Amino acid sequence: MPLKLSAFPKCYLEEIAGHRSMSVFDWIEMARALDADGLEMYDGFFTSLDDSYLDSVGNAIRAAGFAMPMLCCSPDFTNPDADARKRAVDREATLIAVTRRLGGPRAVCRVLSGQRYPNVSRAQGIEWVASCIEQVLPVAREHDIVLGLENHYKDGFWQYPEFAQKQDVFLELLAAIPNRTHFGVQYDPSNAIVAGDDPIALLEAFADRVVSMHASDRYLAEGTTLDELRQTDGTLGYSPNLRHGVTGKGLNDYDAIFRILAAHGYRGWVSIEDGMNGMDEMAQSLAFLRAKVAHYFPEA
Repeated sequence: MPLKLSAFPKCYLEEIAGHRSMSVFDWIEMARALDADGLEMYDGFFTSLDDSYLDSVGNAIRAAGFAMPMLCCSPDFTNPDADARKRAVDREATLIAVTRRLGGPRAVCRVLSGQRYPNVSRAQGIEWVASCIEQVLPVAREHDIVLGLENHYKDGFWQYPEFAQKQDVFLELLAAIPNRTHFGVQYDPSNAIVAGDDPIALLEAFADRVVSMHASDRYLAEGTTLDELRQTDGTLGYSPNLRHGVTGKGLNDYDAIFRILAAHGYRGWVSIEDGMNGMDEMAQSLAFLRAKVAHYFPEA
């Protein structure tokens, strides 16, 4: 059967994980209307990590007809404070166990590099991040969970953007962690656009290590060009002129993306990060992806 699709409620991130005007259970019920096979979770959605609470979340996910293929976590492995890095390692280890409890074996637990602190050099950051990930890899092996390093922009609750946002830094970090059984890439083509990189060139650089994928899209406000959005350091910020939209109607070339993934035997999940303009757009994005996945992965 074709690859499976999951949904992530980026539109409700602040409501669920920020001011708590909405619960993860509310989102699970709303998602019943979507043509998705799974629901991706974010650790900030949870009000507790107690087993009984997590089991109630897992039961709700399954009762709604979904699997839980990935838990999005945002460890800050570049924090200049050694104690803070240790806490980030410990929490990521805990969340690996949460991923197994909710998603079962081979589910993906996202890892990030950390924030781009002004006084942390590239070499120091690479060293710290690689060390932290190597420390949690034994936990991933123990629980048979796959760590997915995302080419990310910025966690919504961080002060600074991602340390490994740009392609050259991301690829250097990836090369520093050779494990291919319990570690790989969580690919987001839209984040490459935000970073000022080519999403296709980036994918081609690590296509054989992709373990999961976010399928969102970006489009430019009328009268705006990418060059106008570029900042002096060569990256893109979340300008109001660079907007979320229905997947397939923006700047990403999903035909090229799926051709590359299919050529490398990709068998992971595809998750939409969508809905900034409502549930109808999430449904449209899922319909677009169903058609593309069926075409490029007819026997996956």
